[in-house]
Amino acid sequence: MRKLIMHQIDAFADKVFGGNPAAVIVLEADLPDTEMQAIAMENNLAETAFLRRIGDAWTIRWFTPVHEAAFCGHATLAAAHALVTEHGVTGELVFKTRSVGTLRVQSNGGDRYSLDVPCLMPEPLEPLPAAFELLFPEGICSSFRNFENLFVELSCAAAVTAYVPDMLRIADLAPFGLVITGVGGTTHTGEPVDFVSRYFAPAAGIPEDPVTGSTHATLVPFWSARLGRTSLSGFQASARGGRLSCQLEKERVILSGGAVTFMQAEIRLPD
Repeated sequence: MRKLIMHQIDAFADKVFGGNPAAVIVLEADLPDTEMQAIAMENNLAETAFLRRIGDAWTIRWFTPVHEAAFCGHATLAAAHALVTEHGVTGELVFKTRSVGTLRVQSNGGDRYSLDVPCLMPEPLEPLPAAFELLFPEGICSSFRNFENLFVELSCAAAVTAYVPDMLRIADLAPFGLVITGVGGTTHTGEPVDFVSRYFAPAAGIPEDPVTGSTHATLVPFWSARLGRTSLSGFQASARGGRLSCQLEKERVILSGGAVTFMQAEIRLPD
């Protein structure tokens, strides 16, 4: 029997039961894709991250309960926290990905981290999906896209928090997920922020993601252009919720937040 140690970590959170939970597994040898997918399905979290050391860097792959993800920010933050707190790794953490290049994480002390991701500029969304007429009967302010998600700006932050998603119609947008966003708003504790968002990806086994780092790679340049500032605060207005400090730096986006370990577990795999 083969054994693996797994840590479940709440990312973009200051205490457990907040932010977005991700599982992190550090591998000594590669696992078959089918086995990694089976572990992610068993975990039934938005993402399970698999790491392996390559020289001074780490390869990272992310799996949802349904398929491998091209880009995941919160599980990368969780991976950095696991390496720092559970494996004693120090210095800047460099993660090599298959689809979005190199990601970097810097520990800021006190279980807080800065995640450096590529800036994915908003692209025109033309024509609009036919489903938008039913998904947004009251209309939208603007829309755009990146390589994996569709984005819709609603009239205000209150419209984002009040939105009731039709998961079946959103699933029909696959392979894209759907992000809704609005200007202003507050966190669940009443702290003002520059913009709010929510993210739905039911076709990927993620009905509503609690906090999504990857979507902010596009939300930050969008709201930076709209608000005329490169330093922004965002809040993902899911039930758990998560606040992100955001900085646009040319072709990169820096996302800062906390992480907390919830659980350590031993996975037992057949030989």
